Amino acid sequence: MASRKKALTGIKPTGSPHLGNIIGAIAPALELAKTYDTNYFIADAHALTSVSDADTLRQYTFDVAATWLALGLDPDESTFYRQSDITEDFELSWIFHCLTPKGLMNRAHAYKAAVDAATQAGEKDVDANVNMGVFSYPILMAADIIMYSANVVPVGQDQKQHVEIARDIAIKFNNLYGDLLTVPEPLIEKETATLPGLDHRKMSKSYDNTISIFCSDDQLWNQVKKFKTDSGQPGESRDPSDVPIFTLIDAISSREVSETAATALKSGDFMWSTMKELLFEQIKEQYSSARTRYEELREDGGYVERVLSEGAEKARAQAQPLMEIVRKAVGLR
Repeated sequence: MASRKKALTGIKPTGSPHLGNIIGAIAPALELAKTYDTNYFIADAHALTSVSDADTLRQYTFDVAATWLALGLDPDESTFYRQSDITEDFELSWIFHCLTPKGLMNRAHAYKAAVDAATQAGEKDVDANVNMGVFSYPILMAADIIMYSANVVPVGQDQKQHVEIARDIAIKFNNLYGDLLTVPEPLIEKETATLPGLDHRKMSKSYDNTISIFCSDDQLWNQVKKFKTDSGQPGESRDPSDVPIFTLIDAISSREVSETAATALKSGDFMWSTMKELLFEQIKEQYSSARTRYEELREDGGYVERVLSEGAEKARAQAQPLMEIVRKAVGLR
């Protein structure tokens, strides 16, 4: 039987994962384990571009690891590890730095966004607040991907550039040193509705409008009840597709629950407080086992650390043979 292709997914620990992360990234990535050999990693080194407190980074890293495990990641079936545990990753990144044109990094979305923001703010030196990690992080990301000979990387359309840069780097290396590196392909995820946050903008930690499911019921309700509603009154017919809170209910609920909520909105037979209560109850119901498992992992942090350490050994076993080939190809000892 032919071996399966490999898929690789990384999550940067810049905060505790929220409902948008879970539905938009983590759950689809976990589905790939059914058809691919899968590597999942916590991109803690990437987080250094914005997280400067050591204890905070360690906590965020634990939160991300516990989230993946609570949602069903099987460390025996996949390779699950911390990026920073694999020193070969940084070695390969430096080699890639030495063959990547600066112009390619000038076109990277994150760097361009930082420069645009500084320009709009009237900064004289638009690069003054751009650290080199932000500027060159696509090169480390390329090493993250290519190190493990990943065939596909699941990304949204807005993240396609990340994989395109990795492809460019792999192709240039192969042109220089021989056909040694796997050239990755983006696995474009199906377009889904952007999950709205509490203020109806895209749910994002940067907007402080998220819903975290791994908390107490009281804390969860305090988040949900802040969900912004409009001035529509009971008795007014509403198009469910124009109701942000319904988008969330629909994303996590059974078809029966969604259809009932949609019918209530169309008929005007609803109250906003009822919709918030429905969202609250659906989060509790749909993620009951995951929330219980997360609390167990919080009580046994040593288990999470053991999983990551064992995953690092598996990842290193994948990384070391390729690094030996790369070192020899470029002339390093």
